[in-house]
Amino acid sequence: MPKTNGPLVVALLYDGLCTFEFGIVSEVFGLARPEMGRNWYRFASAAIEPGPLRAQGGFTILPDGSPGLFRRADTIIIPGWRGMDHPVPDELVALLQTAHKRGTRLVSICSGAFVLAATGLLDGTRVTTHWRYAQALRDRFPAIEVDEASLYHGANNIFTSAGSAAGIDLMIELVRSDFGPDAANSVAKRIVMPPHRSGGQSQFVERTVQVRPDTGLAPLLDRIRQDVAQRWTISKMADLARMSRRTFERRFVEATGKGPGEWIIAERLEAAKDLLVASDRSVDEVAEATGFGSAYNLRHHFREKLGQSPAVFRREFARR
Repeated sequence: MPKTNGPLVVALLYDGLCTFEFGIVSEVFGLARPEMGRNWYRFASAAIEPGPLRAQGGFTILPDGSPGLFRRADTIIIPGWRGMDHPVPDELVALLQTAHKRGTRLVSICSGAFVLAATGLLDGTRVTTHWRYAQALRDRFPAIEVDEASLYHGANNIFTSAGSAAGIDLMIELVRSDFGPDAANSVAKRIVMPPHRSGGQSQFVERTVQVRPDTGLAPLLDRIRQDVAQRWTISKMADLARMSRRTFERRFVEATGKGPGEWIIAERLEAAKDLLVASDRSVDEVAEATGFGSAYNLRHHFREKLGQSPAVFRREFARR
């Protein structure tokens, strides 16, 4: 495969490495993706301690390079940390502070938030981590606002995510920010993940929804996705599906796990997020193009479903 020349993503390796969290980063940014072209990410790992290093699971690893890689990185990712009670080395703190000042994006998964917090760069901002560590992070760094409910947060070019799986959501969102929604969808599809879960979505899943494909509804769902701005009434959708309204509503919930109205709002939100990330359209224009009708309605649904405004979402994730 030809070498890529895109942004350099460097993952921190450390003794006691959280294997799954590192695997997430490697899968999203380090896997060969020739379909993405020459501008796709470059990926490397680096450590500040000599190897070999131990990783969870009983094996040892060696980094790709020295701390000098951090000084060249466009993004540095902290895939967990060896323990919330383990101090963060001064050398690592200084490297991250210098990198952020240079414009490098800093990202943490799960307990990696403790590493970023040690730099002081999170003071006065809202962050997240795994719910089990939230109180400890809050107690140790009182200048940080800790949100243990959300999947991820981002501000000032620093991003934090909750437990391990939330790291996947954030990594896909970073791809969306860097390369747009089509690239994010492609990566998500390859690792069999939803293309987007909002950062404001709860870490907790109260009830697992069994989603079953329904070939009879699939063409209709695709048609709605292609024209979410249209006025989609239940009667109109039932007619197009050639079903009675009652049968349609039952089959729709069976196929998607949501009622028709809730599902359409979710699809409109996805379309709105894509436009906010990849275009400079105003909030009013985005609302009109995605079927919300007004900026007021768009803001209402953003806050209700995502816990943030369209403007904040754009500021955090607009393509750089």
